[in-house]
Amino acid sequence: MEIPGYLTTDQAAERLGVNRQSVYNLANRAPDFPKPVKVGRASLWPEAAVDEWRAKHPARQRKAK
Repeated sequence: MEIPGYLTTDQAAERLGVNRQSVYNLANRAPDFPKPVKVGRASLWPEAAVDEWRAKHPARQRKAK
């Protein structure tokens, strides 16, 4: 499903560098994470809001072992 300005869960996960379950976890646990728009059974994420959230929350650096 392609709707301009919206990402599928897989696209949002790829853009954020996480798996798809983590996108849902963020939506449920992080109060400032964008909420999805439901189209039928599909969850679509506002592209601009996902990019804005990523800019406010830089990726964590992995600790060297």
